[in-house]
Amino acid sequence: MIGYPMGQYDVIVIGAGHAGCEAGLASARMGKRTLVLSMTLEAVAMMACNPSIGGSGKGHLVREIDALGGQMGLAIDQTFLQSKMLNTSKGPAVHSLRAQADKHSYHLYMKGVLEKQKNLDLRQGEVVEILQEESRVAGVVLTTGATYRCSAVIVATGTFLGGRIFIGDANYEGGPNGMAPSLCLVESLRELGLSLRRFKTGTPARALGSSLHYERMKEQPGDPVIVPFSFMNETLEKDQVSCWLSYTNEKTHTVIRDNLGRSALFGGQIEGVGPRYCPSIEDKVNRFPDRERHQLFVEPEGANTDEVYIQGMSSSFPEDIQEAFYKTIEGLEDIRIVRPAYAIEYDCIDPLELYPWLEHKKVENLFCAGQFNGSSGYEEAAAQGLIAGVNAALKLDKREPFVLDRSEAYIGVLIDDLVTKGTNEPYRIMTSRAEYRLVLRQDNAEQRLTERARSVGLVDDDRFEGYLQRKRETEEEIHRLKNTWVTPSEAASFLSDCGSAPIFSGITLADLMKRSEITYQGLVAIDTTRPQISRHSATAVEVQIKYEGYIVKQQQQIDRFKKLEHRRLPDDIDYVKIEGLRIEARQKLSAVRPLSLGQASRISGVSPADISVLLIHLERKGRGQKTNGPA
Repeated sequence: MIGYPMGQYDVIVIGAGHAGCEAGLASARMGKRTLVLSMTLEAVAMMACNPSIGGSGKGHLVREIDALGGQMGLAIDQTFLQSKMLNTSKGPAVHSLRAQADKHSYHLYMKGVLEKQKNLDLRQGEVVEILQEESRVAGVVLTTGATYRCSAVIVATGTFLGGRIFIGDANYEGGPNGMAPSLCLVESLRELGLSLRRFKTGTPARALGSSLHYERMKEQPGDPVIVPFSFMNETLEKDQVSCWLSYTNEKTHTVIRDNLGRSALFGGQIEGVGPRYCPSIEDKVNRFPDRERHQLFVEPEGANTDEVYIQGMSSSFPEDIQEAFYKTIEGLEDIRIVRPAYAIEYDCIDPLELYPWLEHKKVENLFCAGQFNGSSGYEEAAAQGLIAGVNAALKLDKREPFVLDRSEAYIGVLIDDLVTKGTNEPYRIMTSRAEYRLVLRQDNAEQRLTERARSVGLVDDDRFEGYLQRKRETEEEIHRLKNTWVTPSEAASFLSDCGSAPIFSGITLADLMKRSEITYQGLVAIDTTRPQISRHSATAVEVQIKYEGYIVKQQQQIDRFKKLEHRRLPDDIDYVKIEGLRIEARQKLSAVRPLSLGQASRISGVSPADISVLLIHLERKGRGQKTNGPA
């Protein structure tokens, strides 16, 4: 398409969802003149599905985005309706913060941040073509013919790309939340050599809250003490809004089973692969016939709307069947649906085509992020967007890529899983995916990542000074607790009140804290010299002391992991010619082109025996180079 020139940028971001916002902000904050293009400005940071941020595993990602200088944590702290820490009955490694969002306020907040960001222009426009010169991106063309030149492009199209909506027998081209799809860009991406495939996701109906009978449901209030997502916020105060719990029943399941053929999913209209961990209600009823009920949550969409979201009830049934099965549920008998549930198919790429820094292997300076990479979820998208934005800026400065490995961050686990193992369904982060989750906790995200982010220019002075202060007070407080002793007589009454065994010789406060029944907060009863420290630091102190032995053991595992991760594989290695490798391993290694022995070991189809063969090959090659090299 021949267009007319409109301007020159360093980085252009296609899409302004959660991935596009973080990508654009990261690039601009690193000094690159950045353009973020959205098909409609109403889609900026839009929550097309659930009105929440965080959750199991996802809360870790938000904390890490915040520690790296991203915006998502600050945005949800500003716009939440309810906050709750999940998994508190388990250990701190799996504690995950989740907050209900006022989705309209969240959109306006993020849009305002982009509008005010230095070096960043936010503009409405649909990209129909990505320009390429000598296998390198050179700009984009819009439907209007406007052409913007650039040195790097980040594709963050979400579910808009090739979007098709399914509601029963009806299906039509469409984007999320009633918006238009992006259709023309599909062909341009194919012409660039990208392999596209179809994934599917879905969303439940929205209803008027005033039509529900809350007295028939179980109230789910927020936590009495609000824990912020952002390390920049010490405390948050807000009158929280409740969510409500109800369940399906046999009547619900009967309506669903009797009409499965009218579901787009079971009627054969949908070809895309859906998310395993967020199935539609008809899929759940079909897959688990022995389950007597499935839970659902009624969640507010905002403070200034009566709309509520029926969490756990996504569907591709026609509207009459949706009405029928929703009304069988206790509390929803008189439900008035204002937006029907739907499924959406969209185009995405095989993430095996990407380097770990999210640049495409075939097209230089083309970076990819979010659901376009085969992931699902706002948090996964935002994390990838930030990394893509950082690396686009670094690439233009001819600096080394910014890559987080599996031992450093959940972001590292997310991206490594995508680019090394690939995914045949929309990928969702979970705590079980992280081998080193005791070290990758929410509370220490800042300690793990902020200095690294500072080194590439992501973290500003205010954030970094706050981090250094929290780091100092945490270290000083741990040192004080390890060197403050109490006698048996001083501790007797306190231990009795805690139901803890008495001591018969002096003991440090740190050793007392290692007892499961004694908390850092509770220890104040006999800790007369305690300084005032931040809530974030207090949490870090408690976890580091209580789990010190386990953390040391996990660090030893990480050290072993690093040895394989740091063993680089030559760019020109020919796996087909390496004797001893199985045929499947040769094919998989040739396709993925791993950067290290560690990455190679995580490729599906590559066995430990294959890794041993690679090690022997590298050692032989190394000896040969030394023998033939200069004396």
